[in-house]
Amino acid sequence: MAIIGKIRAKSGLLVGVVGLALATFILSDYQQMLGINEGEYGIGTVYGEKVDPKDYTIASNKFQEQGRNQAMQNNKEFTDADMETANDNSWNYLVDSTILSKEYNALGISVSEREFNAYLLATDGFNIIQDLNQFFVDSLTGAVSPQSMVEGRKKLQSTLTKLKTSKEPQAVQQWNGTKQYYTDTRKREKYFGLLDQAAYVTNLEAADKYYAAKETKSISFVFRPYSDIADANVKVSDKELRAYYEEHKADKKYAIRSSSREVKVFDVVVAPSKADTTKMNKTLNELKAGFITSTNDSLYVLRNSDVKVYFNNKRSTAVPEGNPKSNQYQTYPISYDTIFKLAAIGQVVGPYAMKENMVISKVIGFTPSRLKARHILLATGGSKDAKVIEAKRKTADSLLKVINTDNFVAISDKFSDDTQSKKAGGVIDNFLEGDMVAEFGSYCATAPLNKFGVVKTEFGFHIVEVLERDASKLPVLASISKQFKASEETISNKESEINNILYKLDRKVGKTTDLIKKVSLFDTIVRQANYVARSISLEDKAPKTYGFMTSMASDKILELAYSEGVEVGSLTTYPIKDKDKYIIGMVTSIKEEGEPTYENVKAEMERELIIEKKAKRLMNQMSKGNSLKAVAKKCNVLVQNAEITFANPQIANVGYEPEIIGMLFSSVMKKGKRTLPLKGKSGVYMIQVMKMTKAPASTSFKVERDEMTKTLKGSFQGQAIGALRKTAKVIDNRKLNELRLRF
Repeated sequence: MAIIGKIRAKSGLLVGVVGLALATFILSDYQQMLGINEGEYGIGTVYGEKVDPKDYTIASNKFQEQGRNQAMQNNKEFTDADMETANDNSWNYLVDSTILSKEYNALGISVSEREFNAYLLATDGFNIIQDLNQFFVDSLTGAVSPQSMVEGRKKLQSTLTKLKTSKEPQAVQQWNGTKQYYTDTRKREKYFGLLDQAAYVTNLEAADKYYAAKETKSISFVFRPYSDIADANVKVSDKELRAYYEEHKADKKYAIRSSSREVKVFDVVVAPSKADTTKMNKTLNELKAGFITSTNDSLYVLRNSDVKVYFNNKRSTAVPEGNPKSNQYQTYPISYDTIFKLAAIGQVVGPYAMKENMVISKVIGFTPSRLKARHILLATGGSKDAKVIEAKRKTADSLLKVINTDNFVAISDKFSDDTQSKKAGGVIDNFLEGDMVAEFGSYCATAPLNKFGVVKTEFGFHIVEVLERDASKLPVLASISKQFKASEETISNKESEINNILYKLDRKVGKTTDLIKKVSLFDTIVRQANYVARSISLEDKAPKTYGFMTSMASDKILELAYSEGVEVGSLTTYPIKDKDKYIIGMVTSIKEEGEPTYENVKAEMERELIIEKKAKRLMNQMSKGNSLKAVAKKCNVLVQNAEITFANPQIANVGYEPEIIGMLFSSVMKKGKRTLPLKGKSGVYMIQVMKMTKAPASTSFKVERDEMTKTLKGSFQGQAIGALRKTAKVIDNRKLNELRLRF
């Protein structure tokens, strides 16, 4: 176990991460506990094969452990969102490992024992693996040197040898996982290295890029945007639209590439009413008046605050929102920073809002906003023995007489019992007075800079030199916090309101069988109630919701979308509680892969048909006239000018028009030639080529070839993984399986 701890401390190997896919221990009867190994999908499939739930659980536990350790190091909470991220990372790791393993086997990619050792130890031309960087850096300079490389290889080799020869079951498992993790990492590098070698750009491709960017055409044009004709002035009958659907439903752009569904939801926030606000203001004014005259702040806070915390020391320091230490200390709005820093001791500030609380604060002191010091600790180990304490005191006094700026690090290395700060030459940077025990913090906040002194704390005797102290101050506050939430009466009124909306939706939506009208009714009723609906798109192969405060609310939306017998128009059976708001949702679309239904594409096709009708009108209006000036005059617009290249299919002041740019660079468009009216993305054009500028002659296109090769290599990995995932037909069924919605 000590060896495992050494890896974790010395190398950043993060034993909690390695060996995710091949760790061999088995959890207790996972299938019977959750029943997730049943049915066609289980927790998900890759190449049609179900992912082993035991492997997923092992991976999730490891990623969660890593996340918790990282959160702890950063003094942050490991939240539910962090947990979900860890689970998603573990899923992606398993999926990619499964997919790439098949690729490795097909290509015969392997890693020999010699290659593996060289890879870890950074020999035979291998660079240092980032995970193992801490083995190879100099402990004082933080840089890699020839000497630190030699020492690092010895330390790493020794650590790994002890780990892989250990008989402890956990150590054996960790070694197997470590070896598999770095073996897979090396295989991945070799695989994508092979792909990089396939990146090749021909002379013709490079030349095309060169001429596309360098060859220009000067054009003059008349442009009529589609917005010149209001949508309301273009009539589209249902017969026309259905005919358009039958003609175009097989078009590639309308094809549904992946089965999905859509749910529309709206939120009703339960916020304090005007009466609630009046009542709270009265309470706060009374509390503030009492706080101003109070002579016992701790008793007043504990009697009146909903957050019953009071420190009669620098732990009561407060920092503005966004401060790196805001997770350790009470916070105040950044807009109050100047107010607090200019306040007098005893002054009461507020009330001000902090999250769900209204806060009143009394300034009881100030403290420097940043401290930096270095120290040597002569630890007493909590001993009460007077002889032990006296011996440490004498050592401290003796060292104080000889210590100076030049020998501090050497003395620290020899005498200091603080192993953590000793690595940095005894330096502790960027701390507050309240971060430390009272005696140490107080000394650093008040002692002269760059002068050595001795401080006694519960840990022992410290020889301290204060290196830096910011002139700016942070307030030390005694604070009363009162939760500001809606009253029971307000909550009851909101519940009645949202239930009435749900009843109205259910009654009106249920009366029609027209799927499009159902969606329209939902939008109309929500808008009439002064709320705004938002859409949630769910991919059937990996459904995931966003924008909810609680997992329960998110789960209820998934249950609505995927419950048996669901159809467009299906509503939530009751308002869903999501912290301080209620949610109502309705299924507004169910799309199956392949050719779309009329309802799926009606809105999109209607827009396209309207554009086509507008284009015909505008083209007809612009077709009469023997010059651009004549057409411009007839249409009451100006003749515009632009420079265009094939490489950038934009027309200045108008927009993206690749088809029109492509036509203008075709062989038929010579200088002086004028087009007929052309339908574009933004409107209708009539264009005349005024000037053609050839690209400077060139026989070498190395710059273009290098740029294209670099771009190609940079996109290989993402494109390859995406293509492999598509081929593997990955289905992430974790959430639906957990909710017993799809097996």
